[in-house]
Amino acid sequence: MYELFKNLGTWLVSGDQWTGPDGIAHRLAEHLQYSLLATLVAAAIALPVGLLIGHTGRGAFLAINLASFGRALPTVGLVVLVFLASGLSMWPVYIALVALAVPAIVTNTYAGMTAVDPDVKDAARGQGMRWHQVLFQVELPLALPLIMTGLRLALIQVVATATIAAYVSFGGLGRYVFDGLAQRDLVQVLGGAVLVAAVAVVLDLALSALQRFLFLPHSRLRSSGGTPTRTS
Repeated sequence: MYELFKNLGTWLVSGDQWTGPDGIAHRLAEHLQYSLLATLVAAAIALPVGLLIGHTGRGAFLAINLASFGRALPTVGLVVLVFLASGLSMWPVYIALVALAVPAIVTNTYAGMTAVDPDVKDAARGQGMRWHQVLFQVELPLALPLIMTGLRLALIQVVATATIAAYVSFGGLGRYVFDGLAQRDLVQVLGGAVLVAAVAVVLDLALSALQRFLFLPHSRLRSSGGTPTRTS
C-alpha cells in the first residue's frame, strides 16, 4: 500500500505528466469544459421552469416528478443510447450530463421560491408591484441562496460524472481511469480518481464560500421578515 501511494505521488508531481495533449493540465481543461458547459445548459433549462412553477404554483407535481425521473436515469445507459442514435460525438455525454444536472436545479429553485414568506409577497403586491416585479425584485433575491445551492450540487455531480466522456473515447480526467483499467495500471486509475475528487472538492468549497459571501444579506433579510421597497 505504501508503495502504491508513493508511486501515486510520483505520478501526480511528475513534470512530464502535466504537459502535452495527454497531460493533466490538458485533461483538466477538457473536464472543466464538459462540466461547466453542461451545467450552464442545464441551468438555462431548469431555472425558468423552477421559477415559473415556484411563482405560479402550477405544474409543480409534473415538473418535480419529471426531474426525479431524470435523476433516476442511468447515466452510462443514456450515453450508450444517445451514442447509438447519434454516432461518435460529444452529444451523448452532454445530454447525459445535462439530464443529471437539471433535477437538482429545478427542485432547489422551486424550494427556494416556495420558501419565500407569503407575507413578504403580499406586502409587495400591496405596494402596487406587478407580478414580474414581485418575481424578480422580491422572490428571486430571497430564493437565491437555495437556487445557488442547487447550482452548486448540480455542478459537483456533473464534475464527478464527466468521466463518462472517456467511455466514448473523448477526453477529460476520466481518460486516466479508463486507460488505466485497460492497461491494468492501478496508479493511473487511482490518479484519475484523486484528480476528479480534488476538482469536485475545490469547486464545492469555492462555491460554498462564494454563496456565503454573496447571499448572507438575503438570509438576514429573510430571517428578519423585512418587507420590500417598491422601486420606480
